Amino acid sequence: MTTSALDERRTDGDGHPESPLQREIVPSKAFTWLLLIAGVLGLWASFVITNDKFVLLQNTVDGKPSHFSCSLNPVIACGDVMQSKQAHAFGFQNPIIGLVAYGVVICLAMGIFAGGRYKPWFWYGLQAGSLFGVGFITWLQYQTIYNIHAVCLWCCLAWIVTILIFWYTAVHNIRHGLIKVPGKVRGAVLEFHWVVPVVWYAVIGMLILTHFWYYWKTVI
Repeated sequence: MTTSALDERRTDGDGHPESPLQREIVPSKAFTWLLLIAGVLGLWASFVITNDKFVLLQNTVDGKPSHFSCSLNPVIACGDVMQSKQAHAFGFQNPIIGLVAYGVVICLAMGIFAGGRYKPWFWYGLQAGSLFGVGFITWLQYQTIYNIHAVCLWCCLAWIVTILIFWYTAVHNIRHGLIKVPGKVRGAVLEFHWVVPVVWYAVIGMLILTHFWYYWKTVI
């Protein structure tokens, strides 16, 4: 019988069995690059939304109209989303969360490239944080589509990268045995990892397409 690296008996410097929570995990380069690129794109989206909010507030004080390049039509209208009560769900502007969270993801990826290795509890923390993030953007998706009746392109970019960070952190944790699943499920996840985000994005796109079909059919 053969054993994989995950099944090996690990010991610390004194020869004592190493606790599963003590071992350091080396993520793949592909996953590290995904974290870096997703973090940069998410930070970019959060910065633009935050800056546009400042511009909107300043124009309101000055009595000037505001127009944003991402407000393209009655459906794709960043300004409508920005001025909604859902845009500050916790009492402050939502993009502030992104400025912090995506910055952390970037630092994490750069740390790995610099040779840093993180213990399982750290990956559990990233999983929990990304779970909160994906839950929050799911709520925002519902709010923007069905209550605000407008879509923000920069918000969509944040949705895309948050889903990627959440899902591929889960794939990483399943690969290294931090999330326990049956062997067949593990094999399916590792081989067909791309299916979940593709289906996820397709569902979101279909919801936007069907809910705003009254407008889309006028431009086809």
